[in-house]
Amino acid sequence: MIEFRLPELGEGIESGQVIEVLVSPGDRVTLEQPLLEVETDKAAVEIPSPADGTVVDVLVSAGDTVAINEVLVRINGDSEGKEPASKEPDASATVKEAEEKSPAAAEEPAPETKPAKEEKKPSPPRAPRADGAAPSGPLKVAAAPSVRRLARELGVELGSVSGSGPRGRILEKDVKAHAKAIIRSASSAQAAAPAEPELPDFSRWGKTVTESFSTVRKLTAERLTQAWTAPHVTQFDKADATRLEELRKLNKERVAEAGGNLTVTAILVKALSRALSEFPKFNSSIHMGSRTIVYKKYVNIGVAVDTERGLLVPVIRDVDKKDVTQISVELTDISSRAREKRLSADRLQGGSFTITNLGGIGGTFFTPILNPPEVAILGVSRSSFEPAYVDGEFVPRFMLPLSLSYDHRIIDGAEAARFLRWLCEMLESSPESIFEGAV
Repeated sequence: MIEFRLPELGEGIESGQVIEVLVSPGDRVTLEQPLLEVETDKAAVEIPSPADGTVVDVLVSAGDTVAINEVLVRINGDSEGKEPASKEPDASATVKEAEEKSPAAAEEPAPETKPAKEEKKPSPPRAPRADGAAPSGPLKVAAAPSVRRLARELGVELGSVSGSGPRGRILEKDVKAHAKAIIRSASSAQAAAPAEPELPDFSRWGKTVTESFSTVRKLTAERLTQAWTAPHVTQFDKADATRLEELRKLNKERVAEAGGNLTVTAILVKALSRALSEFPKFNSSIHMGSRTIVYKKYVNIGVAVDTERGLLVPVIRDVDKKDVTQISVELTDISSRAREKRLSADRLQGGSFTITNLGGIGGTFFTPILNPPEVAILGVSRSSFEPAYVDGEFVPRFMLPLSLSYDHRIIDGAEAARFLRWLCEMLESSPESIFEGAV
């Protein structure tokens, strides 16, 4: 008998809500056949069967909230199947196996000497500081390189973490638990502020309907509340996109043949990869607790997608290494997947900058809110023809409104103005360069 449990679905995901159960007791299922659909904080995913067999019992219903490693379905596996039921790993076994195979388990069991050896490796476990200086002081704690990397990414000081591994070795779960404790502490400090007032009884004035947040809406509300704690400023500008629009129309059919849709968003994603190389501070994150800045050497851009379940931000990775055709194809694919609930949780992680385009709906300018832990976001509004004074006369020019919101704790107003003007001037003076290398 196979007890199929909810597996790990992504970084930081601890539970999910069952949207739909796709099988019933007595049903025959095959390996990888979807058993149910679960919505997490990040996306809706289908949970596949771990083996061929017959469904004996379904322990959850639509609307239930289930935790990682909770039993969902019991299956009587076929004896002739490739994977015997006794060998089917549940989520806890997978975690245990991963820990046993991790670098921490492979290291020698002498924590008092291992950190010193790690410091002598050609590739130090600490990333260099943004100003080029070497990290100060040796690492005294026992932790694998992957754990040290996670701690750097989360802004956690390893020396303050209590290890639960052998001989006090720090594991990934210890770092995550410590980071959560910091967040909870910050939340408690915020909770000391005046509580949100209770809503009045609206039913006194007419009929009302109350419904709970969806999982995506709940996460959106929490993240935007978190983002609002950062001091936002928004810089506005317009780019003369007349020549850019001509090039977009000229290359649109060629990109369509490759399977993509050449939109202004796809073009701006490519343009932003160059702007972020010129202004690395906009491709960073800050941690106020440790007073540090993390400069990212990769360019992963999230693109806001409007779906019936709410706003999702799938990420296109390494855009600086892709041409505009590849970006267009990938953007078309992830946008469709987001709207059809087929987007994996992994595609919603790892962004370093976000772009949100409302031009298809309308409007001129708006003030987008940061997508933490990023420090900047670009808003795009609807382009339109406007009269411009050129060479002594007014001529129609196709103008593109842009809104850049940024975290004023790390980015000053003058830097934001330079960034946005640099982006506009590139779109105006050298739009052809955006299409270089495109198939």
